[in-house]
Amino acid sequence: MFANQYSPKPKYFKNHTTSVPLYGKQLFMMLQKINLSLIFSLVVLTLTAQKKKNTIMQNPYPTQPKLVVGIVVDQMRYDFLYRYYDKYSLGGFKRLMNEGFNCRNHHYDYAPTVTAAGHAAIFTGSIPAIDGIVGNEWFNQKTGKTVYCVEDTSVSTVGASTKAGLMSPKNLLVSTITDQLKIANNFQSKTIGIALKDRGAILPAGHTANAAYWFDSKDGSWITSSFYMKDLPQWVKDFNAAKMPKKYMLEGWKTLYPIEQYTESTADSQVYEGKLAGEKASVFPHELAAQAGVNLLEVIRTTPFGNTLTKDFALAAIKNENLGKSAKTDFLTVSFSSPDYVGHAFGPNSIEIEDTYLRLDRDIAEILQNLDATLGKDNYLVFLSADHGVADVPSFWQSQRLPAGTFNRVTALAEVKNDLKTAFGDGEFIRAEDNYQLYLNHQLLRDKKLTVAQVHAIIRETLLKREDVADVIDLHNLSTSTLPDYQLKYVKNGLNPRRSGDIMMVLNPSWFMGGKTGTTHGTLYRYDTHVPLLFYGWRVKNGETTLRTNISDISPTVADFLSILEPNGSIGNVIQGVKK
Repeated sequence: MFANQYSPKPKYFKNHTTSVPLYGKQLFMMLQKINLSLIFSLVVLTLTAQKKKNTIMQNPYPTQPKLVVGIVVDQMRYDFLYRYYDKYSLGGFKRLMNEGFNCRNHHYDYAPTVTAAGHAAIFTGSIPAIDGIVGNEWFNQKTGKTVYCVEDTSVSTVGASTKAGLMSPKNLLVSTITDQLKIANNFQSKTIGIALKDRGAILPAGHTANAAYWFDSKDGSWITSSFYMKDLPQWVKDFNAAKMPKKYMLEGWKTLYPIEQYTESTADSQVYEGKLAGEKASVFPHELAAQAGVNLLEVIRTTPFGNTLTKDFALAAIKNENLGKSAKTDFLTVSFSSPDYVGHAFGPNSIEIEDTYLRLDRDIAEILQNLDATLGKDNYLVFLSADHGVADVPSFWQSQRLPAGTFNRVTALAEVKNDLKTAFGDGEFIRAEDNYQLYLNHQLLRDKKLTVAQVHAIIRETLLKREDVADVIDLHNLSTSTLPDYQLKYVKNGLNPRRSGDIMMVLNPSWFMGGKTGTTHGTLYRYDTHVPLLFYGWRVKNGETTLRTNISDISPTVADFLSILEPNGSIGNVIQGVKK
């Protein structure tokens, strides 16, 4: 049966049962050996698999992180990761970049790019059109008053006698990733938000937070509101009693390294740089000495010590609130506000902002080291991003023969009002201006039987005569805009019909509303939208991507890590390749 036409005639051997061709016997014995080998291999594989399974059971990879830390750097452009890279320590930004996952093409996809809107978008996965946070403030057509993003007169200040604590997240129309975590585990986890700025603490922490703390400059205390609690915890009282802000300010602000090593920045003391309160020049060293009429506890915001103070308070919260020590995942949000204050005053090319980032790098390194020691390196998840970028100071660009400038809103609005009067007669056609948007007097328009389109036509004709204006958009009819579709989407995403204005002014690149010194942000251009996004820690794959990611992708990605539902207003997607 084994023979074929190419085989020689077989020889046979005799045994007690049958006759088998010689080569058949050899094959039969070989098959027996193979069977034995297969059985042996299967046994070995089974034992190995069982051993591996037992090892996994004995040393399981954590099924969830003990703590999630969401870090927001207020006014951090993406390029700051690389501009100062060589001077960063190994334990801060470099650690996050080299051991974590770096989304290198990460952007906001709406305008205006400002602090409140950015913090809301990061933690809701949403956009102003949905979450309602259309700016740091906006005009309320019904009341005729300006609304601050987190104001709440129904609550009271806890921890001070000022009105600085009349705040809550009630103006945020959607849930946050921090809310979703608490909902998912039946509110067994803790959520705490921390920032110098109230909006930087409140919006990330969400509606269900155990606490949000912010800095009251009147006496240098960390405070909260009755929305969260009736009295400050004893550890917060003890922290405030230590008077750390005053101690930091007494040291003065000197550069971390010899000033000649700050080659990534312009020379010290430029005419277009601002000055700290009480100083006569914007030059190092900043003495920060007490002077009549100057509240140094407010000045600390515009120094890197504001970041260090925030780091100290965050570490105190981790310790005293036992964050990461319960059976459920806790969430800490930390926003470093000082880069925004420093950046506004001195600009992103200043030695002041470089020194601020070099010191912030050390603050972040200390937080990571603390988490390593208290929770274990593989037991916490960190993500870091920014609420917006920033434009270079126009005067700096002009000195290099680059097109830039500042928009004089007073002159421009005077021109608009004059032309509206000429076209339609007397009346206050514009009730308010905020976020580059004009809020029209709708009652006056009804009285005069005018449409928004008619008023828009006059305003647009007037403003387009100026060199600094790119377009003027009727927010009730976006189809009439000449903006490219790419930018028009940004406008649409930032538009909430109950809170936004009627007409939006879009300035040319590198133009903004401002003064003779310092800089700002808020536009739809890349210098304001391109920010960092770094993931690090629990189940984070080491790598990077240059594929486009949006700020609204952060919360869905964190939700995927935690296997929970994303926030209810989320429009983002899970970023691929981040998770192991």
